[in-house]
Amino acid sequence: MELLQGFIDALVGLFYDSGLVSLTWQNYVMVAIACVLFYLAIKKQFEPLLLLPIAFGMLLVNLYPPIMAAPSTNMMPLGEYLAEHIADFDNASIESLMSDANLQGTLDSISYAKTCIDGEWFVNVPTNGGLLYYLYQGVKLGIYPPLIFLGIGCMTDFGPLISNPKSFFLGAAAQIGIFVTFIVAALIGFTSEEAGSIGIIGGADGPTAIYVTTKLAPHLLGPIAVAAYSYMALVPLIQPPIMKLLTTKKERSVVMQQLRPVSKLEKILFPIIVTIVCSILLPSAAPLVGMLMLGNLFKESGVVDRIFKTAQNELMNIITIFLGVTVGATATGQVFLRWDTLKIIGLGLAAFCLGTAFGTLFGKLMYIFTKGKVNPLIGSAGVSAVPMAARVANKVGQQENPSNFLLMHAMGPNVAGVIGSAVAAGVLLSILGK
Repeated sequence: MELLQGFIDALVGLFYDSGLVSLTWQNYVMVAIACVLFYLAIKKQFEPLLLLPIAFGMLLVNLYPPIMAAPSTNMMPLGEYLAEHIADFDNASIESLMSDANLQGTLDSISYAKTCIDGEWFVNVPTNGGLLYYLYQGVKLGIYPPLIFLGIGCMTDFGPLISNPKSFFLGAAAQIGIFVTFIVAALIGFTSEEAGSIGIIGGADGPTAIYVTTKLAPHLLGPIAVAAYSYMALVPLIQPPIMKLLTTKKERSVVMQQLRPVSKLEKILFPIIVTIVCSILLPSAAPLVGMLMLGNLFKESGVVDRIFKTAQNELMNIITIFLGVTVGATATGQVFLRWDTLKIIGLGLAAFCLGTAFGTLFGKLMYIFTKGKVNPLIGSAGVSAVPMAARVANKVGQQENPSNFLLMHAMGPNVAGVIGSAVAAGVLLSILGK
């Protein structure tokens, strides 16, 4: 009989420990959203390197919330605590240990917080946090995004930008959407810090959006990260209608002249000069721009092949896993499923569309000033989704003129957009005092 009762008690305990009791309807909705992201990543192959770990982090934290839990503290009698750290505690009272100069250094090194309750001393002993909580510190402390930029720099060829410096203006124009959305978000009730984090989605640069949000509005990290990477993945669907709406068939059919060759010396000097200029004029952008340019210098110098390959492959892959899973794990149902989240997703889409539109319109302006030598489509690539935005510009151009190859021309504004989004992030951080 006792064995049966013990078995029943064990089953009841398992039931109360299971998600059937602790999970809410919000958690199950987030599980469904995670499954949608799995579909987009695996079936549609929309940014799978990031959507897949983000979706899995979202799945984990909504099925087992403690995996993201921060360390807590437990009250423990001071005597028990000291007994674990000092061998001869049994032979001395707490008062004598506290006053013994020989043991004071040991006590100081323990670093405890004492509390007196009804004449008895207790100590706050921290417990362990969840696995993803510790991995998340790389996001919270702003470590992962610059390291991602290091890897991006290793994979980026700034040759098209160096060959056609006017591309800088197209990359800058595409960032206007960030600041327009920032103003709109502030006007509809978000704080200035939250508005800045929402606006940066328009740069179509996930690491930059995460970096800014962790500095300004960490409580919005889940919705903003999911929105940023989702829109990056949906570039082939979002951009073409805007590009076609703002350009004519004649403009889209323009064939541009071949870019001039760029020397190795130019490619080596470029990251050094950009780092110096950005760091002096906008120190807040230095962590992102500096790491981007360091990775590019690894690539172009040709003398550090081992660390270049490590930064481009192993390090980039490891940080991508940690970043994706931990960012996804911030999207709990209770935090994500709010009206503010819908506003963020809508404003993020508006920011991205405005960035595409402003880049394309500035391309039209260059088309006019150059008397038809610049195809306005390359302006749409000024958003930072490398190299997808450049490929989309090339594809739309070839739909009008199959012999038109705009990829390398669009790569100039595209890589300029990477620098531009980092600079825009620095401007927001500087304005908002972070």
